[in-house]
Order: sequence, then C-alpha cells, then structure tokens
Amino acid sequence: MRRSKSSRNSILSSIREPLIVALSFALATFFMAALNGQAQAPAPQLSADLSHSPGWVVISVDDYQNLRTRAFPTERDPEPPPVDATLTRVDYDLRIAGELATGRASLTVDVLKDGWVRVPIPSGLLVREARLDGKLVSLVSGGAGKGAGQLSAVLAHAGRAVLLLDIALPVNASAGEERISLPSTSSGVTRAAVQLPRQGVDVKLSGGLLTEKTETGDESKWLAYARGDEPLTFTWHRKIEDHHITLPLRQRGSLTQLTSLAEDSTSLYAEVNLEITQGAAKEARIQLPENIMINQVSGGMVADWEVKAGELVVTFLEPVEQSARFVITGETKTPRDGHIDISLLRLLNTERDTGGVAVEVLGAGEIKDLKTQGLENADAAELGDYVAVRQSPSMVAFHFRSSDAKVPRSLAVDIARYAQQAVLMANIEEARYRVLLSKEGKSLVQAQYAIRNNQRNFLKVTLPAGAAIWSASLAGKPVRPGEAKDGSLLLPLEKSRAGEEAPAFVLEIFYLVRQTAWIDKGKATLALPAVDLPISRTGLLLYHPPLFKVAPEPGTFRVEPYESPSSQAFALVMKEFGPEYGQNAGGIVDVVTKSGTPQSSTQVLVDNFKNKTLGGRGAKVLPIRPSFPAFGPSVFFVSELTAENHAPALEFNYQRDKKEGGK
Repeated sequence: MRRSKSSRNSILSSIREPLIVALSFALATFFMAALNGQAQAPAPQLSADLSHSPGWVVISVDDYQNLRTRAFPTERDPEPPPVDATLTRVDYDLRIAGELATGRASLTVDVLKDGWVRVPIPSGLLVREARLDGKLVSLVSGGAGKGAGQLSAVLAHAGRAVLLLDIALPVNASAGEERISLPSTSSGVTRAAVQLPRQGVDVKLSGGLLTEKTETGDESKWLAYARGDEPLTFTWHRKIEDHHITLPLRQRGSLTQLTSLAEDSTSLYAEVNLEITQGAAKEARIQLPENIMINQVSGGMVADWEVKAGELVVTFLEPVEQSARFVITGETKTPRDGHIDISLLRLLNTERDTGGVAVEVLGAGEIKDLKTQGLENADAAELGDYVAVRQSPSMVAFHFRSSDAKVPRSLAVDIARYAQQAVLMANIEEARYRVLLSKEGKSLVQAQYAIRNNQRNFLKVTLPAGAAIWSASLAGKPVRPGEAKDGSLLLPLEKSRAGEEAPAFVLEIFYLVRQTAWIDKGKATLALPAVDLPISRTGLLLYHPPLFKVAPEPGTFRVEPYESPSSQAFALVMKEFGPEYGQNAGGIVDVVTKSGTPQSSTQVLVDNFKNKTLGGRGAKVLPIRPSFPAFGPSVFFVSELTAENHAPALEFNYQRDKKEGGK
C-alpha cells in the first residue's frame, strides 16, 4: 500500500524530533562533564540496557535546569529597597481633660519589603491599644541598643497600612501656662487637632504652623501642621483682660488741609493723624462748616463714616489704642474771584491739635491779599509731601498758631483772575553753535541758547562723550553749573512772574572735545549737546583747518549763507556787554614754546585749563567767560525743530587740499 508524500513526511518528523532532543541532551552532558574534568563511562545498568544505543547519557531534570540557566542567564535581580518601611503621615486627634490629653493617633505606613517589618511607634506616647484593619495588634519593644525601650509594630505584608493608636499625653503646667508636646517622628507630614473644653485662652505654637483657631460653645479648637522632624508644642494660658479700653479717652491730633480754588469749583483735601494717650478711640469727630460736602474718607482703620449735625463722624474697625490715620476729600462752592472765606476743618474731642492749612489758586489767577486769625506763616514743604509737591503758581501756607483746640481760627483771601492764555513753560527759540576744528582732533565749541522760561529752574545739558566744559554764563554773567546723577550738567534758568510774557535770555557754554586726529582723507562726526527742551531753530558756524576741504553729508543740517541770529535775546546781550560778546575775538596766532616748537593758541588754552576739570566733565568750573578764537575758512549750517533730549550731529568728509601746498 502506497502512502502519500505528505503522510511520509509527517511520520519522519515525529520520529526525528525525539531523536534530536535526546541527542542534544547527551552531547550537552558529555561536553559539560568534559569541561569540568568529570567525564565518566556510562553507568553499568544503563550500558546493559539494550533499548538504548551506545553514546546515550541520561541526566536528571535539575541538572538540565542548571545547564539551561548557565546557557541562558536571566536578568539581574532588582536591588532591595533602601528601607523596609516608611512612616508617611501622622494624624493626632486629641482632647485635653485635666492633666491628660487623650485621643487617637493615626500612623500611615508604607511597607516596601516582603516579609516581617518592624515599624517604630513615636516615642513619648502612652499607648492604650493598637489596631490594624480593625483588629488588635501587639506592640513589641525594641532589641538591645539605643532604641531598646521604644515600642514597634510588626507588619507582614507589603503596601500601605494605617495603624490606629489610642494614646494619652501628660499636660505640663508652669507659671500660669499649660502645654503639651507631641514627639518628633520621621514622617513627612504631621497634623494635630486639639480640643480644649474652655474658652478665653491664648495659644502659642512652636515647631509648626497654626492654621485654624475656633471657639464654639464652651470649647476651643486648634488645628496645626508640622514637618515631623521636630516636636510640636502647644502652649496656652488664660487671656488677660485689658482695662485700657475702659479708661477715659485722651487724645491729640494733627490735621493738614489743602484748599484748591479753581474757576468753577473748590476741592478740599485733608490728612488727619490721631495719637491716643489714654483709653481707646472708637471713632473720630471733625467739625465741618455748612458749605462743605464730603466725598470720601479712606484709611486702613476706617470702617464707616457719616455727616450729621455739622460733624463728620469716622468709625474705626476696632477701638484704636495707639494711633490712626485717614484722609478726607471733599468739595465746596466759592466765588470765582474777589473776597473768599476759606472753610477750615477742625478736630473735636482732642486735648490739643496741630497741623496747618494751605490755599492754592488753580488756573490763571493769584492771591492778592489775605486775612488770618490763629495762623502763622509757613512754607508749603512743612505741611507734608502732598502739599510740598504741588506746582501751583500762587499758594499760601500756614501753621496753627496754638495747640489749644479751642483757639478760634479763620482765613480769608482776595483772588484776582486773569484771562486764560496758552503759556509755554519753557522753550529754546534759537540755538547758535560756533565750532573750531583742528587737524589734531581737538574741537572747541561755543553753544548759545535763547530761552523763554516760565516754570523751569534748570536746563539739563548732556555734553558729548569726552567733552570738558570750560565755562558757562547766564545772560552774560558767569555761573557755576551743577551735576545730575547721570553726569549731565544742570544750568540755572531765569524765571518770569506768573501771568507775564517770558522774556528771552541767552545761556552760553564753552567746552572742548578730543577726537581722532585728521589724516589726508577721511570722515568725521561732530556731536552737539543734548538739552531737555525743544529747539525751534539751530545755526552752526563751523571753522575748519585751511589745508583741508570739508564736504557735509546729507542729514539734519543743510548749508546756507551766513545769517545773524534772529532772536532779540542775542541783540540785547551784545548791546549790554559789547559787540565782542559772541563775535570774533581775533585770529589764532602761533605761540613759540621754550623748546622752539610753534604751538597754536587753542593748545595754549587747553594747557591752561586741563588741570581745572575733573573726570572729563568739568565738575569744577571757573566762573569766567572766554572769547571764541575764530580762525580759518567757515561753513554755515542750519536746521529746524530739534526734539528735547536729542543730540544733533553733523557728519562731513574732509580731504587735504593739495593746491595749498599740502602733502
């Protein structure tokens, strides 16, 4: 009977697989024995077995598993945890009764190791019983050594467990205070809730943070949290009754008032400061004139306020025992001009009061005359920061003459109003510069500014880098400039009276700048000072060395024929101080030094003044006005509308003129 090809293959496979497996076992055992030097002949009883062919080796299952493990080693076993168990959280719920604090402690434990693990109980606790998963557990004492007397719980399973302890703590009392101290543990979080069956106690906490304190019924409840690495101590004592509030009230006060007279309304601002010398103040009272309307009372201790029976009553959040401060804002109706009686606020129920009153005119107007009673003249800066920073053109200020609260006070002023006009605070209507350049890179600059000013006290001038100022003058008279924090110059200005048209005056400065020496051909930049006022028109007259040609680059300045200054301020100064003011004082001549080397007069000026400047800014300026040594060919430039704090600059190209014999 013939079999199919597929059936024959299946039969051969069923015979071949056991043979291969048996042969693999035999060869593996033989080679391992040979490697270990223990190759032996087959056992007699096995060799006599005719069912096995020669060369077969029979091994046990354990030997096979050992061979397989050595042939295919497993991955490395994970390292054991660094600790067997951790105390994650401790929660206390205690109630104080007499000399004991009893309650429950919940210990949240995370067991990391399989098998029996010992978990220490916080030391110092008197444990009545311990439960785990609702079942009683026994606590064992520690072994020999440092922690021999500490109790521990023995846990057998890995994972999280909550151990409940019924505990008691002693309450220590000394010097009228009572305290309980919860021991330190290795837990990350410690929470403690404590109940005290009485009220009227003050509690202090050390080693943690008191997050909640309530009193309900006849109990006081406290809730605190701690890190666990230090003891948590509650200390409490009975509140000491303060009879300070029952004493008769004695207080002193200070009231500073500012009245601002506008054309159509009058505003009022007052700062009140109270100083309590005895008792406690629940409210403050201020006497109000009939025509005053209060808009707002603000302060850290103000709870409410109301106006009744000609008095402003300010109620505090709690009785004030030391000091209080609040601000009053309001308004009133007064005539636009003429005779005006100023409404004055007054503190009530004070032994003495201090302070003052200031009156300012808003808009175009001024105070012509005034009448006072119980007041003394004062400076506005003496009445506090709010009054000191006011920029009113017309203001008067007074102190209260007597500290007696019953002394009568009154203030009346006569106001004159003017037609409203747009007034420019300050402006530079024209700036003129004259610059003398030398091929050595030194530049002597004369800057003149025609200024109109109504309010400004100083002009801030920032010189170019490396400039050294020589002199400064105001309206032809030498002045000493100041120095700002950023190193710029502060030059004084003339100021006209309010309501008058500001006349123009001339401010002049001389300074020297050192730059890179000129070569045969190159490009140079002339930087001018930056001032904190806008400039309407600028003229620049540039004198350059005769051996060079100068070609300006396109920019802010443009070349035009020379024109005299258009501002009348320059003409007035020339008329008063002579035509030499701001004009050519003569050409430059060479000076022969002791060594026989010719030296220009510009260098002589530099040598004369180089020891009289500090830090390149001329911190110490001599009060003189030198003349400008005009020399050489010149070019005139003009520009318009220079913004404030903007430093204009002129860029130009220069080249040595070979026609003049230059090299």
